[in-house]
Amino acid sequence: MKKPTIQIFTGFLFALLAMSCSDAPKYDLSNIPSERPGDILFMQRAFPYGEIETQAYPEAIAWKQSQNIAKSGGGTVWEFTGPLNIGGRISDIAIDPVASDTYYVGAASGGIFKTTDGGASWLPIFDGQQYLSIGDIEISTTDSNKIYVGTGEPNAGGGSLAYDGNGIFKSTDGGLTWESKGLPDIGSVGKIVVDPTDDETLYVGAMGPLFRDDPNKGVYKSTDGGDTWSQVLFVSEITGVIDMVIHPTNPNIVYAATWERIRRPDFRIYGGETSRIYRSTDAGATWTELTAGLPSLPEQKGRISIDIAQSNPDVLYALYADRNGSIFDVFKTTNGGNSWSSLGGGGLTNVGFHWWFGGITVDPNDENTLYNIGFVMEKSTDGGASWGPSFSGVHVDQHALAFHPSIADLILLGNDGGLYTSTDAGNSWTFDDTLPITQFYRIKADPQNSDRLYGGSQDNSTFRTTTGGLSDFTIITGGDGFQPLIDPTDSGTIYTLAQRGFLQKSIDDAASFNVVLSGVDGSERKNWDTPIVFDPANSNIVYYGAERLYKSVDGAINWNAISPILHDGPYPGNNGFGTLTSIDVSAFDSDKIVIGYDDGNIWTTTDGGSNWTQVSSTLPDRWVTKVLTSRFDTNTLYVTLSGYRFGEDNGHVYKSTDFGASWTNIGASLPDIPVNDIVQDAFGNLFLGTDIGVLGSEDEGATWVPIGANMPAVVVTDLDIHEADELLFAATYGRSSYKLDISVNVLSTDEFTADAELILAPNPANELLNITSSLPLQDASLSIYNALGQVVLELPFSQSIDVSELQAGVYFLQLSSAEGTQTKRFIKR
Repeated sequence: MKKPTIQIFTGFLFALLAMSCSDAPKYDLSNIPSERPGDILFMQRAFPYGEIETQAYPEAIAWKQSQNIAKSGGGTVWEFTGPLNIGGRISDIAIDPVASDTYYVGAASGGIFKTTDGGASWLPIFDGQQYLSIGDIEISTTDSNKIYVGTGEPNAGGGSLAYDGNGIFKSTDGGLTWESKGLPDIGSVGKIVVDPTDDETLYVGAMGPLFRDDPNKGVYKSTDGGDTWSQVLFVSEITGVIDMVIHPTNPNIVYAATWERIRRPDFRIYGGETSRIYRSTDAGATWTELTAGLPSLPEQKGRISIDIAQSNPDVLYALYADRNGSIFDVFKTTNGGNSWSSLGGGGLTNVGFHWWFGGITVDPNDENTLYNIGFVMEKSTDGGASWGPSFSGVHVDQHALAFHPSIADLILLGNDGGLYTSTDAGNSWTFDDTLPITQFYRIKADPQNSDRLYGGSQDNSTFRTTTGGLSDFTIITGGDGFQPLIDPTDSGTIYTLAQRGFLQKSIDDAASFNVVLSGVDGSERKNWDTPIVFDPANSNIVYYGAERLYKSVDGAINWNAISPILHDGPYPGNNGFGTLTSIDVSAFDSDKIVIGYDDGNIWTTTDGGSNWTQVSSTLPDRWVTKVLTSRFDTNTLYVTLSGYRFGEDNGHVYKSTDFGASWTNIGASLPDIPVNDIVQDAFGNLFLGTDIGVLGSEDEGATWVPIGANMPAVVVTDLDIHEADELLFAATYGRSSYKLDISVNVLSTDEFTADAELILAPNPANELLNITSSLPLQDASLSIYNALGQVVLELPFSQSIDVSELQAGVYFLQLSSAEGTQTKRFIKR
């Protein structure tokens, strides 16, 4: 198949900082190469066309929701396996203005969590929606049960998910239920502001789709709670709105910070002439650009953040990053924006990618107390004349800050590492170790003990638990974490990978690690997520993929290349293609090896690497996410692909029964959605990790069904089967990890009649929940699970049960009988 022109991607590399405060996750980054993260999630999905099929994702979600997940594979319940204490990227925080212990946290790719006990416990409240990437959360000041949410993370940089949002959502019951309020095409939401005197009037700052020019940008206004919208400010198809504020006593006055941002696979421009500050004094009917004292040259103007002093609304501050991402200056106005003066920005930490951070905010009680939500947190108590450290030692890369409306000096901070709480205005803090929002890349359970669970994550290192606990994960090596491996004959022998193939090994159960790359050509490219596997017959034999396949026969002490360079390069650019992404070795014959590349190439060898055969000429030209040898047949292979079809009649999952000589599309019944992994269990079932969750097939791909009733529509990046304990582990990008008991055939269709139904009413329920099922109910039992798959109630079957003691939130009722298992979602008010 002829390859389309390949787009070359420019990567971004974040500086990494070790933790220093006792309550935070700690890791040593002293020997990790300093890099900002590459856009691997976008690169995988956009290859080779350089763009994503934007309509495919919602269509795939609709397909999933149309399946009868109350039965078959969907009748099972995933059990949450953590971590809670590692954290993940938070994009926004909101505090209830009335209920002082009620907070809302928006995750970059994990939905919204709510606490009613000051952070002691959290429940997800947005899982019923299609998109879990959150841009902004705003609560009405007159009715705190009314919440507006803008989907789509506006922070454009490495580590971002590949997808935009799908508009605005509204809840009138504190987040229990949600209603779509339109604007599905505005990409990501920079900010929502609500009229303080009329909570049905609101403004939305739309950044637009990330990877294309688009007219759905600017400021949108609704006066009827989101039922209808008007675009009241439009600057250009490359300029969105990243920040907004509204006057606290005169809601006719609104300010908007626009951001000229062009993002393509091969370049980015994060600033220009149309990065500006606008003001409206007539409730959005007209807008005026504010210029007096503000930067005028295009190169001086990048991402802008703005805030208004609630205690003195004539005072506003604005922080300007320049077009290259460095801090340019901080500006102040004391006359509502008519004129501005430079504060110099002296003392602020400048790391060169300030398009990634939240920017400036003002203490609502003191116009002279400011915080810079930047690479690190910084504070000024003299109106920006000088700056000092705040929240010292927290995880780097700050995005959100929320001041408690009624408790002085109580501040919540959200960053790439999670949620932090300070009760003394940032002088000290505690880390919240109860939020399940880790963005996994890879997962691995110790073959000898499934309680010893390892993970590699975006910006939060490689970590593990040795107890199976949810809150006792510890970081063992730093950087962005990727594929961990544990010697199946010795649990104390551990391999970890950081970005670009930085491989380390421990032989003392993670007490110490050494770099083990001797013999690997340092000039070869390595993928951001470099593959590594054991020979299933001998764990001293290890394979590692760079541009060539490397083999070690002495446990990674020495490496030798056993393949030539087999990609279609050379590819220019520091973050170009031409790297291995997947390796597998046959359990029947160690000389039979299959490898996959990021440029769509798949090669096999049957003689241990002496000779190689290209087997991908008839497959779609897309990023290879997994090559898998069958556990039942020496000549059977499976391959999964990322990307989108763009109207072509091809698939994302293929099978070969002749070791790659020919292929069959076994994903024809799947929606057009990237597939990230494939595994096969002892029953022969195939499981896929996809961008909409886990899917399974018991008939070699003729049909596929969603697996599990309680996993939201989150990207599943990796799967791992623990053979001894018969468990399937799933790693998600934004909701930590889960496991599923596969000791029984979870895909058996024998256990249900075709018309079996489970009905729960009323739903939502306050006190009594009535249950109706068409299955025979002799000796049936009921289990109720919370949203994390934890059992909260077990009892014999009854047609009516009391749920009044359950905390408000989302639950799953599972009915088990001799006929099988059914599961249904319900809401407890």
